[in-house]
Amino acid sequence: MEGSCNNRCHFLSVFLILVAFTTFMEFASAARPVTRRTNTEFIRTSCKSTTYPNLCFSSLSSHASAIGVSAHLMAHAALTISLETAQSTSAMMMKVAHGQGMTKREVGAMSDCVEELGDTVSELRKSLGEMKQLRGRDFDLKMNDIQTWISAALTNEDTCTEGFGGKVMNGKVKTVVRGKILEVAHMTSNALALINSLASLHG
Repeated sequence: MEGSCNNRCHFLSVFLILVAFTTFMEFASAARPVTRRTNTEFIRTSCKSTTYPNLCFSSLSSHASAIGVSAHLMAHAALTISLETAQSTSAMMMKVAHGQGMTKREVGAMSDCVEELGDTVSELRKSLGEMKQLRGRDFDLKMNDIQTWISAALTNEDTCTEGFGGKVMNGKVKTVVRGKILEVAHMTSNALALINSLASLHG
């Protein structure tokens, strides 16, 4: 009798463990899409405070899991994407500037813009570095530095865009280059808006 009970009790214990495990896995599977939707909606709502909300959402939505519902992580992600876009645009422009068929005036405009984008990259890097230290009593001071650097980066991009006004470059190259610079400027503008939102939450 005792052996029979032990067998039945053991079987029942295993059965209950399996049921509990299955229930947990079903719950976890169901929770993941809900969490994903919550994170995505957080990004969509936060992006409404930016000048280019569609670009903001499309560039950040793939990072929803990493961002979660953190305004700090979202601003950090936006800054990182802006930096990466500025770096790739600068590299592309250097290739174009050294290509054949460019006039002296076109090469000059490209070189000036590459230099300005270099300053942008430096300012965005400093901002990202400061973001990692953004806590404690000197939060406001560090936030002010970040806002100043990003604003300066945005000014560099605007200056770069203006350099391609008029007939400095031929149509096709001008369209491609100006489009890439505008993308960097829009990304940086969105990052600044999200930084400002983060600052207002702290205040």
